[in-house]
Amino acid sequence: MTRAASLACGVFALLIGGLLAAVLLPLPDNAGLRAPVSEHMHVSGVDHPVTAVLLNFRAYDTFLELGVLLLAVLGAWSLGRHTPLPARPVPGPVMPGTIRLLVPVAVVIGVYLLWAGSHAPGGAFQAGAVLGAAGVLWVLSRPRDLPAPPPPLLRLGLAVGAVLFLAVGVAGLLLGFGFMGYAPGQAYVFILLIETAATVSIALTLVALFLGGAPEK
Repeated sequence: MTRAASLACGVFALLIGGLLAAVLLPLPDNAGLRAPVSEHMHVSGVDHPVTAVLLNFRAYDTFLELGVLLLAVLGAWSLGRHTPLPARPVPGPVMPGTIRLLVPVAVVIGVYLLWAGSHAPGGAFQAGAVLGAAGVLWVLSRPRDLPAPPPPLLRLGLAVGAVLFLAVGVAGLLLGFGFMGYAPGQAYVFILLIETAATVSIALTLVALFLGGAPEK
């Protein structure tokens, strides 16, 4: 990096730091949102405050995150088709043996994280990350032998999280509970459905981004 580029980076970093300080320092001290969240936990449908915020009180934030992941996949696919990585399977017995041991464990851990998200740390993003990592290992071990899923089924899996989330949100609006609102007593059921669909989409998205291009038609 040249001296001019280093100087420009330093000036930019100082500018960003100054802007952040100017915004954050004048903020008044407060207790945050812990008290309001605690007061409304009985209507959230879950027992963990983080899940209550992400899937009920501020569900549209999580919906937008799923939308960003979907756009990332579409952007990667717009670059063209992918080629299996690596060109040949990893030689030796280590990778196949590791896959046989880790993939079943990853599936169990992913399902547990999905289920635990309602009352403990966990949820769709953690479960999807574990399952996505298992999928990446599978791709690395058998890049030429794995059958590709039908393109319509793959696209459905990538979009099902965001589509179901949006459908539930619109249904709540039409039924008078507000956008991303749930009927009384039904929050847990809808949150579980959304989390399950989001887990599938997140796992497939991570594998698709690892491959880095559109699948064969």
